Amino acid sequence: MIRSSIKIAVAAAGVLAVAGCALLSSPDPVQTYRFGGPAAATAAAEGQAGLRQVSLRRVEFPEAVEGDKILGVTGTETAYIAGARWVSPASDLYMESLENAFSAQATRVRVIGPRELSRGERSLNVDIRAFEARYDAPGAAPTVVVTARARLLALPDRSVAAERTFTVQQPASENRVSAIVEAFDIATRDLNTQIVAWTDANAG
Repeated sequence: MIRSSIKIAVAAAGVLAVAGCALLSSPDPVQTYRFGGPAAATAAAEGQAGLRQVSLRRVEFPEAVEGDKILGVTGTETAYIAGARWVSPASDLYMESLENAFSAQATRVRVIGPRELSRGERSLNVDIRAFEARYDAPGAAPTVVVTARARLLALPDRSVAAERTFTVQQPASENRVSAIVEAFDIATRDLNTQIVAWTDANAG
């Protein structure tokens, strides 16, 4: 009886040890990335006098990509890229990048961000329709596709003064996370430059 009790105790201790290892095991590491850093200044206006005031509404993202996961698409199949996350929600990173682009590149408008209390003469609404890495075949180097619809609304009646859909396609140099992130960064900067130039041309 004593020998049987000892065997049971040893077996139980072994189960607890295995369970403890499972509870204490660390998850697979996840690398975080960002995109859309400060834009390079071009012919930005030196002063604010005479600039058209444009209120920038909070940019809307599709639910699948507004968070910190990076979406990959192959045909009709979708999956998030393993082991990689944006350092902040993609919608936040993009909003910051667009405001930085206007600050650095706009020559005829001054953007009023959502956190500012003043109101502009125009409202700029930007909705992201696609923000993903598209694969022609599994394992191939993907192409990052970013699509946005921009609308300039005249205030206070909110009639549409101008509207355009932008699409940027940026091939990744290889099927590695760092190369894919670089493609997202390039695509975002390109998109922002186009939106700023378009707003400058149509906000008058």
